[in-house]
Amino acid sequence: MAETRSFQAEVSRLLDIVAHSLYSDKKVFLRELISNASDACDRRRYQALTEPLLGAPDGKYRVVLKPDQAAKTLTILDNGIGMTEDELIENLGTIARSGTAAFLKNLDGDAKRDVSQIGQFGVGFYSAFMVADRVTVVSRKAGHAQAHQWESDGKGEFTVTPVETAEVGTRITLHLKEDEQDYMLPARLKHVVKTYADHIALPIVLDEDGKEEALNSASALWTRSKSEVTPEQSTEFYRQVAHAYDEPWLTLHYKAEGVIEYTSMLFVPGSKPFDLFDPARKHAVRLYVRRVFVTDDCAELIPAYLRFLKGVIDSEDLPLNISRETLQANPLIAKIRHGVTKRVLGELAKKATDAPEEYAKFWENFGAVLKEGLYEEFEQRDALLGLARFRSTGADGLTSLEDYVGRMKPGQTAIYTITADTPEAALRSPQLEGFRAKGIEVLLLTDPVDEFWLPMVAKFKEHEFRSVTRGGADLGTIESGDKDAPKQDEAPVPAGTGDLIALLKLTLGQAVKDVRSTDRLTESAVCLVADEGDMDMHLARLLKQHKQLGEESKRVLEVNPHHPLIVRLAERLGQGGTGPALEDAAWLLLDQARIVEGEALPDPVAFAKRLASCLERGLAA
Repeated sequence: MAETRSFQAEVSRLLDIVAHSLYSDKKVFLRELISNASDACDRRRYQALTEPLLGAPDGKYRVVLKPDQAAKTLTILDNGIGMTEDELIENLGTIARSGTAAFLKNLDGDAKRDVSQIGQFGVGFYSAFMVADRVTVVSRKAGHAQAHQWESDGKGEFTVTPVETAEVGTRITLHLKEDEQDYMLPARLKHVVKTYADHIALPIVLDEDGKEEALNSASALWTRSKSEVTPEQSTEFYRQVAHAYDEPWLTLHYKAEGVIEYTSMLFVPGSKPFDLFDPARKHAVRLYVRRVFVTDDCAELIPAYLRFLKGVIDSEDLPLNISRETLQANPLIAKIRHGVTKRVLGELAKKATDAPEEYAKFWENFGAVLKEGLYEEFEQRDALLGLARFRSTGADGLTSLEDYVGRMKPGQTAIYTITADTPEAALRSPQLEGFRAKGIEVLLLTDPVDEFWLPMVAKFKEHEFRSVTRGGADLGTIESGDKDAPKQDEAPVPAGTGDLIALLKLTLGQAVKDVRSTDRLTESAVCLVADEGDMDMHLARLLKQHKQLGEESKRVLEVNPHHPLIVRLAERLGQGGTGPALEDAAWLLLDQARIVEGEALPDPVAFAKRLASCLERGLAA
């Protein structure tokens, strides 16, 4: 008996976008359905390694395209793993296993671009509704006796019905729209398959009135020599394994020989995948053993900081019937991981040297991920530091650490950094003023991961990393190299500064850790810094926002003794002693420093009252 169900709201919205899209390259639907069918066959073949009775009777797997001009349909059949009733509902009717939520989140109103993301977001099945006004799916899972039929017109509901079939696998029938019936023509199907699916490693067969014709070469593309693979074939293979529509930024196709043998065909995408920062941090590289798909979920195969890689690795040495549980601890997997990592980082280094502008595009997409390796993998730390690129106060575009060191001032021993949410926010920081005045370059670190790798790495060569937002920055030992640069740090401290600092300490009490004079400021009156050994202020703010920090460390209030406001306050103290006006000024200086740092004021009402009081006294003077 048929059971009618409603699509989830997100799926209904997606189907509406697909059905009414003006996307011109509609033949993408066939590539997506063939790709899904190929995956299903791979999974059944793998399951048969441990449960032979679940495999295809003849051990052969294939995808069949069957046009029916009389019925105006196109059917795609596979003898893959199949689906149960629950899997049909879950995979085709709800958001549970598709990328629909992420897809919808990334929509920007451009119909062509929006629909072109279908495969990337794991919802390729729905592309069938671009050419069909009704879709019927009949599927029987290997090891199950009952088959089920899923059917929908893509307008909000679908039905699921038990049916009889002796065949394991999935049959998708597209009832083609009036203006899409050229997809029943054999010549059209041959062209699409040859263009977009020739690399599929199992036969794709055209069944025309009982006559069968193979449409693809059916040999795994990665097993061919590099010279035999055209750029077009390589790109289409990337798009199939990555479910992407862009061009690969880098292709690595090679065979490793020696102690272990494996073939790799790996790609670095040309654009940032939507799930790059998913908390699971899973890679998308498939593992094959002698051309038999084993798994796409072997965490130890690729380090998490290279999870942007797409493609396949085919091992000659792993046992064919290895279980997924024992894969993770297999020493051969560790050797493959090491070899692949070294090769990928080596190719990235070549790109960085030979094509720095192209490499800058890669870094903008994946640099934040690559930096995760700096605190996760000590063995590759030097290579990763060489690949790292940063924005800075001393160079246009991106700079390497090697180039930064080459521009260091005489007397400078540390690599200075500042962390912030954006480069613009970092550049506005008052802590940069003294460094800017002396022409000392500071790296602008704006990725959350920067807060974690810096303490782990500590140095590049013999130069330690040092945050400009920490206390103890001694700029006096560094020569600016500019005879006309301001010499504020050499000017005598104005009289009364020491007494003013003592008053500030007494007035602010436990609100700050200390108050002291500084030469890091040239334009601002005050700033807050973290004391030596305390947590960096930006990291503390991030942890506090995510409720992962209890009591925050007190900050040091640094005072610019040459600022006109500080000079005037010191004079006022010397003339008339303490009083409410100076106490209000002390608290306003602290609140000013907090505001500049982007921190919330602990008592906005008190701040407003003090500000009003100071303005009143100023106007009355």
